[in-house]
Amino acid sequence: MKKLVTAGIVIILAILVLPVVWVMLDDKGPDTEAVAMLPWQIEALPDGTSRVFGLTLGESLVGDARARFGPDVDIAIVAPRDRAPLLEAYYESVNAGFVTGKIILTADIEDDELSAMRERALKESYMESVTRKITLRPEDVQRAREAPIRVITFIPSARLDETVIRQRFGEPAQRVQRDDDLEHLQYPMLGLDVALGRRGQTVMQYVAPRQFELLALPDEGAESPAE
Repeated sequence: MKKLVTAGIVIILAILVLPVVWVMLDDKGPDTEAVAMLPWQIEALPDGTSRVFGLTLGESLVGDARARFGPDVDIAIVAPRDRAPLLEAYYESVNAGFVTGKIILTADIEDDELSAMRERALKESYMESVTRKITLRPEDVQRAREAPIRVITFIPSARLDETVIRQRFGEPAQRVQRDDDLEHLQYPMLGLDVALGRRGQTVMQYVAPRQFELLALPDEGAESPAE
């Protein structure tokens, strides 16, 4: 009986795990729409833009993401203490093909318009000890939906380690070690920066390749794999 129970558990685990393993090994399954949404499906376009998650960076609007990720989004201004404020649309949980995670869309909007939105805001509150969240008026939320997407940040629920990243994107053009806990793998031709934390977290940022300087980091501690 114990052998039967053990065998049953193994079969159940295999049923649950094998589809995930299959997806990681082979993107060419029958669900082509889901495959197109995977975080490693980046299409670099001739005009210097790129398409990922079905969205074209620099052209698709924040509101266009609704058709991809649904209506459950939080749009606000996020103001870190040591950086300029950003207009962001935050999805707590999305399905990026067969991979789940958080999505943050950074809107491309002029500084003076962003400042005006902040002045009209309903309230400001702390998200973290040094980061403020500015809740917008409904009319400014609507304006935010009409702004182009400048940067997409994807934080997968499961860690994508360096082996997986290199399998999907190849050798990075540059590696930047920010500190003992965080290393960036950079792919300017794809407009991609992947931050790998030693504690297991992975953060993927996408921008139009022609605007890679938005993601570029100081080259202190950087090295090229070709060197």
